Amino acid sequence: MNAAIPSALTPANELPVPDQENPQFASWKRPKDKTLGEWMETRVARRATRSYDWNALGWQAEVDPVYRRAQTRYIGTGAAGVRDDQNSIPAEHFTFSTMVLPAGCEGPLHVHPDVEEAFFILRGHNIRLFLEYQGETFETVLSERDVISVPPGIYRGLRNEGQEEALMCVMLGANRPDLPDYPADHPIAIAKAERKRAAAAAKT
Repeated sequence: MNAAIPSALTPANELPVPDQENPQFASWKRPKDKTLGEWMETRVARRATRSYDWNALGWQAEVDPVYRRAQTRYIGTGAAGVRDDQNSIPAEHFTFSTMVLPAGCEGPLHVHPDVEEAFFILRGHNIRLFLEYQGETFETVLSERDVISVPPGIYRGLRNEGQEEALMCVMLGANRPDLPDYPADHPIAIAKAERKRAAAAAKT
């Protein structure tokens, strides 16, 4: 009999651990020339090897300094507009980054039509979330170790009303989320449209 014997770590009523020879995604395949430890180290993103990227959303701060904030990427690139980062862990189902939000600054009202977005406050108090859906509005205040998950299609924004810099985890439910949209009359939406026209003109 060649029937597979379930591992002691795999209950008989559960599926076995997926075979590493043919994983669902290429980024899940263990390189043949690496030990388990060597491979897992390539899937570790340490704070010491990250840096604050104030440029990812720098164009928004140029519209108004109130939109100044910094992204640090760990898994995937998120939806700040950075399309590739070889220093981040490959993403297949979600992205994970942190965002620095200085006191008095805000992430502008925006919507992700394709994914849910979660904000977990690592450090900071009095972070006001403002949300809008089809004319209905809602506001709530988050503090350290609070989290909110916003479904797709709902406009969301946040403002640091505290006196100190805030740090939050941001997770998006896709490996490459679509870039967000903004209300048509919002200064960021107007600036985004101008940037798009300028890029198109540069190609002609």
